[in-house]
Amino acid sequence: MNLLIKNANVFQNDKFSKRDILLRDGVITAIEPELSVSNNFNGHIARYDHFFISRGFADIHVHFREPGYSYKATIEQESKAAAAGGFTVVGTMPNLDPYPDNLPHLQEQLAIIERDAVIKVIPYGTVTIKSQDQELADLKAMAPYVAGFSDDGVGVENGTLMLKAFKIAKELDLPISAHCEFPDKNPGVIHAGVFAKKHNLPGISSKSEWSMVQRDLEMVKQTGCQYNVCHVSTKESVALIKEAKKAGLPVSGEAAPHYLILNDEELEDLGRFKMNPPIRSKEDQAAIREAFLDDTLEILATDHAPHSAEEKSQGLLNSNFGIVGLETSFALVNTEFVQTGLMSLETLMQRIMVAPRKFLKLETELKVGEKADFVVFDPKAEYVINSNNFLSKGKAMPFEGKKVKGKILNTFYDGKLVFQNHEM
Repeated sequence: MNLLIKNANVFQNDKFSKRDILLRDGVITAIEPELSVSNNFNGHIARYDHFFISRGFADIHVHFREPGYSYKATIEQESKAAAAGGFTVVGTMPNLDPYPDNLPHLQEQLAIIERDAVIKVIPYGTVTIKSQDQELADLKAMAPYVAGFSDDGVGVENGTLMLKAFKIAKELDLPISAHCEFPDKNPGVIHAGVFAKKHNLPGISSKSEWSMVQRDLEMVKQTGCQYNVCHVSTKESVALIKEAKKAGLPVSGEAAPHYLILNDEELEDLGRFKMNPPIRSKEDQAAIREAFLDDTLEILATDHAPHSAEEKSQGLLNSNFGIVGLETSFALVNTEFVQTGLMSLETLMQRIMVAPRKFLKLETELKVGEKADFVVFDPKAEYVINSNNFLSKGKAMPFEGKKVKGKILNTFYDGKLVFQNHEM
């Protein structure tokens, strides 16, 4: 692929500036304020005057369902959905069959990734065997191939095992990314939220999350292991993470679009509103929004989790946990925060590209000599979210019909065009 991009707004050194980009055979050969080519240039020349370019977005928390659950989704299909959302790298969670809890099991997933993925897919290994909280997985054997370790979908209740995992992960220089949830011991004290209380539905207590965050942070103090709190949903968790960062601990936290934009007064009794942790109160939402703005929660992550239509058609009580989000993440947050003036576009790039790429130990800057790995987008372009247009096999998400701004136009990975908007 030979392409000269003219007059784009290119994100470099933490800011956007007008640049031309020259690709030859899919490799970036120049990034300059002004470039020209000879008349016999064998390629395309395109003016991107109103378009923006960034290194490909990164999402450290997704579920691609293979191996084991291809009826929900496949690595091929969901990696294409990721590209449609502007993502060129994702970290896939390990609630699979078989669980990636040893090297042979992990290799089954790696083989599918190598064969089918159109972007970079880095799996997580489990913390415990089959995520059953009984015995540690083979962390050392998996270390060269994984983004880190997680028993996502369940919390690791066994503190002795978790401390051992922290110590090993520290030795391996890999993070633990924790779904924090202690089982509720007393259902009578569950904070069910406004909607759940009104309709007599069970809830998931805030304490089930923040008490595990509190426990794990003590282990971070002891070990110095890098620690990431998945899908933060409570104001108490936010406060704990903020204090840990002030103390200099190696801690990061994820903000997901649905916790930033929704609160429990906006729920409907539909499966597309069911996720774990649940949408919580206005006070929790306000704390998460503030933390997203002030860099306490520095990583935007979707927890993209496809399910079959049947699994998501049984209301809040009986539907499976999980929604999709890769194809709407940028537009939702751009609309809610950038277009309203709460956040600059540059800061959104920090949350959706720079911080998650640093977490994965990947390059954040576009560089001459590398194969093209970038996304082209128009932050002003308006559309209405319609899940029928998703490339993801999953369609359930709470923002159906919402008007948003921010279209992904092109996504390049490994020197190839892996997504092109039909309107381009």
